[in-house]
Amino acid sequence: MPNRTARIGLSLGADICWPIAYETLLDRLNLDIKVGRDRVTFDCDRVTIEPFDLRQPVKYDVVIDRLTHWYSVSREWIKKAIVLNDLYVYNNPWSLQSNEKHTSYAAMMRLGLAIPETWMLPPKAYDPSEDLEPTLRKYARMFDLNEIGDKIGYPFFMKPYHGGGWKGVTKISDAADLHRAYDASGTEVMNLQKAVLPYEHFVRCVGLGPQFRIVNYDPTAPLHDRYRMETDFLPEADQKTLIDTALTINTFFGWDFNSCESLLKDGVWHPIDFANACPDSQVTSLHYHFPWLIKANLRWSIYCAATDRKMRKNMDWEPFIKIADSDRSQDEKLAEYAKIAHKRLETDKFRDFNRKHLSHLDELAYDFFGSETLRDSIHQKVSAIFPAHEIGEFTELFWNRIQDWREREGKHGDQEFH
Repeated sequence: MPNRTARIGLSLGADICWPIAYETLLDRLNLDIKVGRDRVTFDCDRVTIEPFDLRQPVKYDVVIDRLTHWYSVSREWIKKAIVLNDLYVYNNPWSLQSNEKHTSYAAMMRLGLAIPETWMLPPKAYDPSEDLEPTLRKYARMFDLNEIGDKIGYPFFMKPYHGGGWKGVTKISDAADLHRAYDASGTEVMNLQKAVLPYEHFVRCVGLGPQFRIVNYDPTAPLHDRYRMETDFLPEADQKTLIDTALTINTFFGWDFNSCESLLKDGVWHPIDFANACPDSQVTSLHYHFPWLIKANLRWSIYCAATDRKMRKNMDWEPFIKIADSDRSQDEKLAEYAKIAHKRLETDKFRDFNRKHLSHLDELAYDFFGSETLRDSIHQKVSAIFPAHEIGEFTELFWNRIQDWREREGKHGDQEFH
């Protein structure tokens, strides 16, 4: 029987705790499994940054990427490796590069999702260029900022069209706020988006392949408290809507790993921020939910590597658009979008694979998340970003929250794989 080593690469930036957890658990799984005619074992290491020959081979089957959204050399290496060497990467680097938050709003409006009213403004200022003055003189039109504010209706939010991790996001309550924020925006191109207020729930639905975690989210809290620790706080119908919405968005854009923020108002879920294809992965933000992320990451990457999953290099939006243009109700359309997503993600095959080959992951994870290795990785991450006098306090805080997870969820494992 042929033997094969499936190789997984971690393309990392300032990441500390999640790679340690991932690597330790992958090693403890000690996998040697039969896939088709092969016996497959697994190896993992960290991708380095260095000059490369475009024709040089790539040793990885799967790369988990945390760099291409901002680091050009890694992005271009990954793009060449997909095109030339059939590497599977999440997430799709062309989609990350071209589909910013502004595009994602427009696309999901096209599919009929309840996106709040959104405008784009020309920038307040410009970097000088040779053709700028004649272009603006001929084609730029004067506009009344107050009139736009009145059309949208206060309050609304001003935010950079490409995102940026809450940077530059301003709540606009009146015309004076609007002028102040626009004057301060400089050369940044901004979206204005109607606020969904008051809302009944603010959630983040984190997706990794066909796995989802619905988290109660508080954007007003400090970073370490934004992900709340409640579970099962929504009715099943709302959970299904949120998961089907995230499935639609992630699959539409080719994002294996993404988070979708939605607000509930008057019985309608409004997706407001969902081009987050390099989501929070650190224990300092996820804390209680960190073990779920590590297990989900292991399951999806192992499955992709073991089955030699082929990467969808283009987005293929037409099946979604065909449904959007049908006479179905919006609920029916969302269910049909989700069917496309499940087919592309091979959800049933993925779950069967995990039941067969990774049934011991839950027990190993329960032990690991109570280990000194995990505690030390928390301490390393906290030490990297917190002031010295807070390191002990926050190390214990995040450690204790993970122990809460072990008590409440860890003993039972993830039920969908049992």
